[in-house]
Amino acid sequence: MEFEQLHVLGMMSGTSLDGLDMALCKFIPHSTDDKYQVEVLYTETVPYDSKWLQKLNGGFYLEPQKLEELNMEYGHYLSEQILIFKKKCPYPIHLIGSHGHTIFHRPQEAYTLQIGDGKTILDETGIPTACNFRAQDVKLGGQGAPLVPIGDELIYSEFDFCLNLGGFANLSWKHENNRLACDIGPCNMLLNTLSGLLNKPYDTDGNLAKSGNVILTLLEKWNSIPFYSAPFPKSLGREWYHKHFDDDLKSTTNVRDALRTSVEHISDQITAIIKNLCNHEPQKLFITGGGAYNRFLIETLQKKLPPQVQIVIPDATQINFKEAIIFAFLAYLRIQNKNNVLASVTGAQMDHCSGDVYGVW
Repeated sequence: MEFEQLHVLGMMSGTSLDGLDMALCKFIPHSTDDKYQVEVLYTETVPYDSKWLQKLNGGFYLEPQKLEELNMEYGHYLSEQILIFKKKCPYPIHLIGSHGHTIFHRPQEAYTLQIGDGKTILDETGIPTACNFRAQDVKLGGQGAPLVPIGDELIYSEFDFCLNLGGFANLSWKHENNRLACDIGPCNMLLNTLSGLLNKPYDTDGNLAKSGNVILTLLEKWNSIPFYSAPFPKSLGREWYHKHFDDDLKSTTNVRDALRTSVEHISDQITAIIKNLCNHEPQKLFITGGGAYNRFLIETLQKKLPPQVQIVIPDATQINFKEAIIFAFLAYLRIQNKNNVLASVTGAQMDHCSGDVYGVW
């Protein structure tokens, strides 16, 4: 089968734990350059039930043997969801690109772990599977993240900046001939945790935050976190988030004020980076991820950005599934032995082709 005929299922489970995103895609190479067009064939998000929310949140604290059991169990879960998806989807699935779910991300210790056993997925679905995309990059001295910028470079290159507002906010951009990127700071992980204190899964349109007041001392404290002044490349994990935000969240007495402060903090950190990068020409900022639905966050961000930066909010498919689309793309590149991780982004020794492949091509 020609590679451009492949239907690749990308699967992403992010730090915000809002569910498993699944996107079946087809990638068409441009005839005139090295870019690609993506055709999204079918999508679905499977929300996590309370059992899986507890398991995935608790994975951080497990002993090695229990963690391996969770790795296998989550592989079974992914297989079940793939088979359910397959029954609904009118298209065949030829290849799976699975991110898994991140339990640990400690690039400074040369360690990152995403669970969801790929061999289990192959055995139970019969579909070749590429997974574990981050580990090789860490072994090559990189951050193992972000990985999405390869898609920004080859699929979404019409935009000057690509901003993902997921559990963490991260940004990629073109600098001279290199694609650069970094994790910026917390986004939905912080906002959803606070919304949960009011028994809401998220802050619809940012209305709760909009009704609150900024806690200046807290904003100054958060904006002074050393990570924000660290040089590129840099990436974040749950460990960093828990260290810098847990105590403040536990002592919160006014959730609306904390949400407002969070929106100010998130928008401050995003605009600080973009202001240093943009020139005086009109530039487009492409925003995806669940935070793109937070109207108050987007309005706050627009007010702080330089006037020449135009925010572009795409359709719901791109907002919800861009990361799943790109993990399908990583798998698509992986089976062709093409580079799917950029050293300019992660800080690795070289561009490389990453991911474990289960199944024969």
